[in-house]
This record gives sequence, structure tokens and C-alpha cells, in this order.
Amino acid sequence: MSKADPRVVAAVMSQIDAALGESARRPVVIGLCGAQGSGKTTLARAVLASCTGKGLRAAALSIDDIYLTRAERAELARSVHPLLATRGVPGTHDVGLGLRVMDALERGEAARLPRFDKARDDRAAMSEWPSAPEACEVLIFEGWCVGAAPQREEDLAAPVNGLEEREDADGRWRRYVNAAMAGRYASLFARLDRLVLIAAPDFAVVYAWRLEQERDLARSAPSGGALMDEAGISRFISHYERLTRHILQEMPARADLVILLDEQRRPVCIESGQSA
Repeated sequence: MSKADPRVVAAVMSQIDAALGESARRPVVIGLCGAQGSGKTTLARAVLASCTGKGLRAAALSIDDIYLTRAERAELARSVHPLLATRGVPGTHDVGLGLRVMDALERGEAARLPRFDKARDDRAAMSEWPSAPEACEVLIFEGWCVGAAPQREEDLAAPVNGLEEREDADGRWRRYVNAAMAGRYASLFARLDRLVLIAAPDFAVVYAWRLEQERDLARSAPSGGALMDEAGISRFISHYERLTRHILQEMPARADLVILLDEQRRPVCIESGQSA
């Protein structure tokens, strides 16, 4: 979605209105989950603008902006598993930072919102972090694995791609990721008042979407940024494949709103979930 579809924005706003009417806690936290390149950031910006237009005090935060620093991930790679040097999977985020931001917003503070510089693969300086408004009423929390649930232990046995087969033959990396999902990430996702899934038609389209995303990043990033070539992107998204496939399989049954996309990222179906 290069531009958010008005029907999708309206559907998300309906979820926000319902959450505001049901919860006394502020801000209400609206989770937007979608595969890489699915348009979740574009949607988050459009929903944020819609909230502002309605006079709501709102902010947006991406799970990508609470990645561990490059040095912290390097230490995980040394002490736990080499694949944890690559940002993305559960276990490579500073969940405590995300919870502290949400706690500050619940206290009505104008909390600083972390930012991550993907071109440098490191957290941006705090001086570059924007602030949420005081007495924030809506927090849009978006990310590729927001609201995801852990897999069953038996589902971790077989590798899903060549990366896992070659570099995680014993399953240590994927079990660490899954344990993080079942542990500290569960406490973060428990803060969601509504969960919206932007569903790709399948995982196969994610490579093309992510390649387009990287080209957009290349156009906007300053020279010297560490951007990826096509082979690098293919390897990069292999880190995400297992959990993305799991999300597409299990999340639609419990999300409050499901937006099914076609290969061009056009919404072909917008449905309230079973929990709505």
C-alpha cells in the first residue's frame, strides 16, 4: 500500500473508537501486524493523521524502533547464537524499553519515542527521538511480529528454509526466539487493546515487497548507509520466514481486524475477527 486505502483506515478507526469506549486505560494500544513491505507503516501514519484530525492525542511506535543496539546484538551473537546479530526476530528487541515507553504514556507523560536507523543498523541518538503528546489517548504500535504467539515445541523441529538448515541445524536459534516470544514479548503484547493483521497472500511475495522497501530506503538514506543487495535481502528475510508463516496461519482467527492483501498490496477483504 503506497497510499493507505481509505476503507482500511476507516476500519482501523472503528477499532480505535471501540477500544476508547471500552477501556478506561489511556492510551489505548492498537497493534498493527504485517509482513515486511506490507504497508503497515504507511497505514500507521494514515491512522495517526486520522486520529489527529478527530482531535485525538495520538502517537505511533514501531517495534523496529526498539531493536537492541548493534553492540548488544553482537554480544548475543557471541554468547547465544551467531544468527542473533541480525535484527528482526524476537530476542533482538529491547522489550523493556517498549514497556517503559508505554508505562510513561499511561502516566500521561510526553514520552520520548525511540528511533532506529536501519541504514546504520543501530539505534538513533536520543536527540533524534520525537515525543508523544502529553495525555496521549491512542498509541499505534506496528511491526511485523506485533501480537504474535509462540509456536508449539514440536513445530520447531524441522527447518523451514536453507538458512535454518545450514546455520541452525540443532534448532538452538529458533528455540531461543520462540522462548522470547513466550516470555517477555508476551508481556509487551498483553498491552494491546486491539490487534489488526495486514495479511500477505503468502510468504512468497515478501521478498519482492522487501526489495522495493530497500530501494526506497536507498533513495532516502544518506550516502554511506549499509544497505543490502538482492542476495542480502534474500538471506535477511529468511530470518523472518518461520514466524511470518506462523502468523499468517494462526493470527487471523484471533485478530480483531484482518486486512487481506493481494500481490499488489491492494486490500481484497476487510473482516472483523472473532474477538471483535
